[in-house]
Amino acid sequence: MATHKPAIPAWLSYLTLEFTLTNNDILRRLRYTFNLADTTMIEIFAAADHDVTQQQVIGWLTREGEEGYVDPSDTEFAIFLNGFINTKRGKRDGEQPAPESKLNNNIILMKLRIALNMKTEDVIDVLALTDFSLSKHELSAFSRKADNKHYRVCNDQILRNFLTGLQLQLRPEASGE
Repeated sequence: MATHKPAIPAWLSYLTLEFTLTNNDILRRLRYTFNLADTTMIEIFAAADHDVTQQQVIGWLTREGEEGYVDPSDTEFAIFLNGFINTKRGKRDGEQPAPESKLNNNIILMKLRIALNMKTEDVIDVLALTDFSLSKHELSAFSRKADNKHYRVCNDQILRNFLTGLQLQLRPEASGE
């Protein structure tokens, strides 16, 4: 069965360039992909039992180099991701997980997979939208503990392609330019 694969629009082509993803970059991309208003973002933080102001959210969403730019700390971004999980899947019973003080791409990818209830095949399909192929074994290596011999670091290119694929999947109208 043939599936339609949207072309990557020219305005998204800069995403394939090599640069280090920051928490700010990822947060802005998630906001766009899921069409999250400032108030919705505040609600997502609240879903993780954390209060933020609209001014904080605006600072975190400001582009680097612009006035008011603030890169959220790993802990602040982990709180957002935990709230995103709670918003998308519902809060689990009992004590809520403590936000990580140090994030890496493996943790970010894992939290997004949990929030979106994505199976291995779903992630591979999203990556395929950006012409990036990954095997099930390679993907499972990102979920292993760092001391496991099969552990693999999720580099920026993989996370960037995953975020771009989500955008192409969830906002197909943006790819029609």
